[in-house]
Amino acid sequence: MTAPFAVAAFEKTVQVEADGARLEGDLNLPAGARAVVLFAHGSGSSRHSSRNRFVARELQAGGLGTLLIDLLTAEEERVDRMTAHLRFNIPLLARRLAGAIDWLQRSPQTLRLRIGCFGASTGGGAALVAAAERPEAIYAVVSRGGRPDLAGEALQRVQVPTLLIVGGNDYEVIRTNKDAQSQMRATTRLEIVPDATHLFEEPGALEAVADLARDWFLHWLDPPGSARASTVANEWNP
Repeated sequence: MTAPFAVAAFEKTVQVEADGARLEGDLNLPAGARAVVLFAHGSGSSRHSSRNRFVARELQAGGLGTLLIDLLTAEEERVDRMTAHLRFNIPLLARRLAGAIDWLQRSPQTLRLRIGCFGASTGGGAALVAAAERPEAIYAVVSRGGRPDLAGEALQRVQVPTLLIVGGNDYEVIRTNKDAQSQMRATTRLEIVPDATHLFEEPGALEAVADLARDWFLHWLDPPGSARASTVANEWNP
């Protein structure tokens, strides 16, 4: 079920200095937001991904802030369209995400907000590496059709609750997510959306992803005992 609409208190395209690069992002903070979710897009995608923007709107409607950011500069994206070599450079993408996390902790609009990370496809692996590198800053991770296996040894260093969402017909990604989950020491949960493929293009599939992600973040990002966190506490408690 879609959460009630929340009027945005702050909405702006921002410049984020991260890992020696100037990255563009779209920051949206609903009124009363106490947390913000940083999006890590997948291979060959950008902050304009229609799927990530759909999920972001659902999170905003639930009262969560969002930052959708391009992890590559315009020139890097131009080169990557021809070579496809940067989209799988997980250390580079994770460093950019870590820089964006640092930016959120410095920015006047977000410095008091808890931070979560939503990763799609290869962005799921990068999000987990960033979470391992910034354990004091990240409170929760959600991976959509992600490649947590690309996080490598960082999987065992992730300390934050992690939700892995995979399509029921995305058989190879189910396998890699199960393998990754078995290596993780943090609280993890694997949710399989029935009959969905890798891009969750089937009717209702992306809505299911958005609902799962919103509830996970509301539970783990809201302060303990808050009204919103309590509404989903029974579902997400391990």
